[in-house]
Amino acid sequence: MLRKNRLFTPGPTQLLPAAQMAMAAANVHHRTADFRALYSRVLSDLQTFIGTRNDVILLAASGSGAMEAAVSNLTSPGDRVLVITAGKFGERWRDLAQAYGCQVDLATAAYGETVPLDAIAAKLAPETRVVYMQASETSTGVRHDVAGVARLLKGRSDTLLVVDAITGLGTTHFDVDGWGIDIIIGGSQKAVMIPPGLAYCAVSSRTWERMVSAKQPRFYFDLRKERKAAAKGESAYTPATALVAALGAALDYIRDCGDGDLAAGRVALINNAEVAAEMTRAAAAALGLGQFAVSSPSAAVTALVPPGGMDSSAIVKAFREQFGAVIANGQGEMKGKLFRIAHLGYYDYMDTIAVIAALEQILASLRGAQVEFGAGVRAAQQVYARSAAPTLTSVSA
Repeated sequence: MLRKNRLFTPGPTQLLPAAQMAMAAANVHHRTADFRALYSRVLSDLQTFIGTRNDVILLAASGSGAMEAAVSNLTSPGDRVLVITAGKFGERWRDLAQAYGCQVDLATAAYGETVPLDAIAAKLAPETRVVYMQASETSTGVRHDVAGVARLLKGRSDTLLVVDAITGLGTTHFDVDGWGIDIIIGGSQKAVMIPPGLAYCAVSSRTWERMVSAKQPRFYFDLRKERKAAAKGESAYTPATALVAALGAALDYIRDCGDGDLAAGRVALINNAEVAAEMTRAAAAALGLGQFAVSSPSAAVTALVPPGGMDSSAIVKAFREQFGAVIANGQGEMKGKLFRIAHLGYYDYMDTIAVIAALEQILASLRGAQVEFGAGVRAAQQVYARSAAPTLTSVSA
């Protein structure tokens, strides 16, 4: 049969057609009035998409670039920081902080778990300068308690909270300003449905104050340079012009999903991910698959354990070879032990049903006649039918 290429990974995600057209038409110089107007509009829309009044900075980098900036701009060598980690991306915070000579304390949990708040509180020291954490640990499918961590830091004026929400934004509700998140980071290849290459972050007023005394070396990732340039509708260095145009189109699409209200569109996008994730978890249970993140599952991605000791690489390979679809294997030592299906961005009910139906076919082919066709699809449909949450509005892309 005909095979259409589809991305069901937690990044890059399926591209929004309108964003692809915007990229193709982006024949513009970055030091012109037209681009300045686009750049300023995108930064303003990102504030609404994130849900903040704080300054938003846009970088031509992957999300890891903004993560590095959140270390180099906020710390000095020898500073004590706390990293909350229960997966590969939490470990990236650890490695970044160590690379910049910070004294790193760790609040950890096993892969597939979230770190309890009392364990985090026990690791906080009076001299802790920054707490670094994930909102959604994509490597394990876990969602961490950002609001709970923010409550722990209330009243600690010298401790900043930095959140990697690269797969959290667009799949999780945040009250960035109300909770007191000092830097929250997003990435272009996730819920905003465009290719990799842009990172964005919202930066609080007290974070800007910290940058004055921070002593780490920084050049390209100097956020103060970017803030100064952004005030004029520019970036400090050559921006990824086509990606900025694509991001503008994607934010317009999300606005349309909220009937012209970008904040409402953000809520619709998040609710869409929540429903799709719940559908997938219900389908997995009906098919006898174990869920890797049981206690605090993410809406961005569902991590599943293959049946009967099966190598998850076989499932990943079958998706690609039989259906032209790409799902994610486990990372590092988890490769072969779990597989991950994402629900963020340009992903809807029909995609969810299709990936579940394909999973049924694959499991049947890999383990014989032990799969009841339709069992997973039926469980997913029942979740959808019960759900009162609004799904992503169908609009012309």
